[in-house]
Amino acid sequence: MLIKLTGGTVYDPAHGINGQVKDIYVRDGRIVDRPLDGATVFQEYNLSGKVVMAGAIDMHTHIGGGKVNIARTLLPEDHRGDPVAHTETCRAGCGHAVPSTLTTGYRYAEMGYTAGFEPALLPVNARQAHLEMGDTPIIDKGGYAMIGSDDFFLRMLAAKKDQNAINDYVAWILHSSQAMGIKVVNAGGISAFKFNQRFLDLDEQNVFYGVTPREVLKTLSRAVHELGVPHPLHVHGNNLGVPGNVETSLNTMAGVEGYPLHLTHIQFHSYGTEGDRKFSSGAARIAEAINQRKNISADVGQILFGQTVTASGDNMVQHRNAGHGSPNKWVCMDIECDAGCGVVPFKYKDQNFVNALQWAIGLEIFLLVDDPWRIFLTTDHPNGAPFTSYPHLIKLLMDKTFRNEMLSRISPDAQAMSTLASIDREYSLYEIAIMTRAGAATLVGLHDRGHLGAGAAADITVYTDDTDREKMFAKPDYVFKDGQLVVKDGNVVKVTWGATHTVKPDFDRGIEKEIKKYFDTYHTMNMENFKVSNDEIADGGRGKLIVQECKGRREKTA
Repeated sequence: MLIKLTGGTVYDPAHGINGQVKDIYVRDGRIVDRPLDGATVFQEYNLSGKVVMAGAIDMHTHIGGGKVNIARTLLPEDHRGDPVAHTETCRAGCGHAVPSTLTTGYRYAEMGYTAGFEPALLPVNARQAHLEMGDTPIIDKGGYAMIGSDDFFLRMLAAKKDQNAINDYVAWILHSSQAMGIKVVNAGGISAFKFNQRFLDLDEQNVFYGVTPREVLKTLSRAVHELGVPHPLHVHGNNLGVPGNVETSLNTMAGVEGYPLHLTHIQFHSYGTEGDRKFSSGAARIAEAINQRKNISADVGQILFGQTVTASGDNMVQHRNAGHGSPNKWVCMDIECDAGCGVVPFKYKDQNFVNALQWAIGLEIFLLVDDPWRIFLTTDHPNGAPFTSYPHLIKLLMDKTFRNEMLSRISPDAQAMSTLASIDREYSLYEIAIMTRAGAATLVGLHDRGHLGAGAAADITVYTDDTDREKMFAKPDYVFKDGQLVVKDGNVVKVTWGATHTVKPDFDRGIEKEIKKYFDTYHTMNMENFKVSNDEIADGGRGKLIVQECKGRREKTA
């Protein structure tokens, strides 16, 4: 069955196409080359005057796992305040800051997104995370397995195990948790918190294991690279939210010695100590370092004003932030002594000096990092703001007049500490397509997503061009998922079930003897029950498993 999308203005950075009018053909869920004359077109869409991009990809969004479900149960008022009615097409749902699984899929699709990746999939809790993601309709998904504070790994480092053994363990974790990458949260710090350490800087030892965060990051970044996992080590840095943490972030970039590294929600790690309040922007220094170090990429974790909830695996930080909860409630917890999480509701206020400067810092980073292939649009959903605020964020990046108008409304003291007003850059549609499509797909390792070339999955979003970029990106005309029309005029018209993406690098299965012995000694579950099977992910026919290619041992980037 051949579908033709005729005459749209295409932005496809993976193929260097910047606003070119061209036709796109789709057959059996894939984009195909223009067929020979005489081929029968089953359905044609006239896209004259429309903007055509690949489906958008959110490479860092908390949509499944223990902390997300805790956030949902902690905020019944969030559910009551934003109900979603049952329709002929969609089931009922709810939630603004942390929408229900069904609502999450619908709202992503309604904005033109066709994939989203959970960045903190705790291996011991991977089954629940996959069940939640499996209940999220339309979009593709996947997760990054969270290690670096787990007891088995820290024991390996303390015992000076060789790199090959570390690599085997990391690969085993990826297989067992059906993950797409590896995430480190506050390297070693989640563990250190359990031994009553309240901060852990880059070269400070965990009091129990005698291991530093620098050792954790260097060892894991090397492991991910040598295993050929496409997505670099995904790093939530130490000292999140602490004034002066810009130094920790800069040292982290240097500390991995040239191995690829992705720094997540970098806005929360870009704070200086200048000024009367000892809180200032380190955005210029962070952006300069990213510009200079080609092995570093980052997503921003932009905060936007309003009510949300912070949900993080960094229970050290969340315990410290508990007193700022709004409304006044919070949860900190641990699973099997391998990791933990903290959930604290929060309301960002434009007249609060710290919140206002955080807002400006994120935008400064976006606008000062030169390469849109290495900076990515996130709000660290829901920590900085719900993902539904992306159209507003895109307008801030593309419209300097609008941005400066918003700047003029925030805390005057924060305005005085920011250089945002002096930055003239405005993102182009081509750069937005890189940051939210082509670049994100490349970073995560989706070889057949994020572009509109022949052979790609037919994940396609069509917008009406509008000078009001928020209006434009909030309500696409059409969204196709795997060649099926799922959204029309901003509303879901068909519910499909996207795939789960994983990687499965090669490793020495002999590592399981040591892991099994560890499980039998310390864990409350059997090692085999820890593993998530292929059948569990595809259970009920809602989705399929796509294993993305690993390239084997690679050389590091200088």
